[in-house]
Amino acid sequence: MSDFVYTTAIKKLRKLNKRVRKVPGGTSAGKTYGIIPIEIDYATKHPGTETSIVSESIPHLRRGALKDFIKIMIDTNRWVQSNFNKSLLKYTFSNGSYIEFFSTDQPDRLRGARRHRLYMNECNNSNFEAYMQLSIRTRDVIWLDWNPTHEFWANTELEDGEDIETLTLTYKDNQALSQNIVKEIEKAREKGKESKYWANWWRVYGLGLQGSLEGVILKNWQTVDRLPPESKYIASGMDFGYTNDPTTLVDVYIYNNQYIFNEVIYQTGLLNNDIANKIKSDGIQRLIYADSAEPKSIEEIRRHGIRIYGADKGKDSIVHGIDLLQQENFKVTKKSTNLIKELRGYTWDTDKNGKAINKPIDYLNHAIDAIRYFAIMKMKTNSGKYSIR
Repeated sequence: MSDFVYTTAIKKLRKLNKRVRKVPGGTSAGKTYGIIPIEIDYATKHPGTETSIVSESIPHLRRGALKDFIKIMIDTNRWVQSNFNKSLLKYTFSNGSYIEFFSTDQPDRLRGARRHRLYMNECNNSNFEAYMQLSIRTRDVIWLDWNPTHEFWANTELEDGEDIETLTLTYKDNQALSQNIVKEIEKAREKGKESKYWANWWRVYGLGLQGSLEGVILKNWQTVDRLPPESKYIASGMDFGYTNDPTTLVDVYIYNNQYIFNEVIYQTGLLNNDIANKIKSDGIQRLIYADSAEPKSIEEIRRHGIRIYGADKGKDSIVHGIDLLQQENFKVTKKSTNLIKELRGYTWDTDKNGKAINKPIDYLNHAIDAIRYFAIMKMKTNSGKYSIR
């Protein structure tokens, strides 16, 4: 039996008919799960169609649009394994149409072959030059989707008109969404009555309306394609979750006197035995600093022969860990897609009047908590100054 749901989002998306179709929207609104099936359907009905689905990086694609594409193809009984080229990330249909996946951080691909149709997933994470290079090589339809956290080029450079239209979607357009997720989203509406941060969150992720991203805490980082072979492993940070929150593990390396964070685990539903198996699966002999509020989990994992310890969490440990991280410029591997997403949205909380309080928002911070535990235990002061240790 197919798990695919024909949602209101898909029905609304199908009514769009202009060349450039802008689709801002809230969290879990079914944007990707609406656009991709439309493109699959078009490819199967129009022989020889060339479609490109792009986002900021290959890891982002693998964990997002490509993963969704494969699931939709399987759920609709269309998937043929031999039709998918894993090296090129290209699926070719029996009628000669294809859908390819590549990232906007590949300049040669931006200036490469032309296509009939284009879908830029989470386009706010790519620059306007990337859009221009792709759009001038796209003959027909262009889809753009994003969460409207702040104004960017899709707002300022692409105004609705003869060839451009906008459709805003919200979680209410996605009938495939579980009621547990709906309840979590709607909690922000009540929180917004006491906090400007949550009011803005509800506006963006609940209502799909333009918001303003203010007070980002960690700005001192850049992405790196991969871990340099000469980088040295230092230690890891871990945060525990289960049902709604993920368990996270982030490895920390040092290269050219600079930390590099590499996401290893970001997954819900893991028992301690599962976590231990994942930690040991790649053969790295880790030294892990975890949330000390979970002594039972730490002990159970330690019994698998893993060096894991509770991080020191004294008074104001959250702010202390943030302060340590702010003192060092650091790198994040592009495969660390969840950590990157968290860093982009990690802000100071505010009261209902919009005044920042000395506490970060307690939302989408699970990988950040992991690197905080590392920072508390390994990033020490030296004569009053922070230094690489």
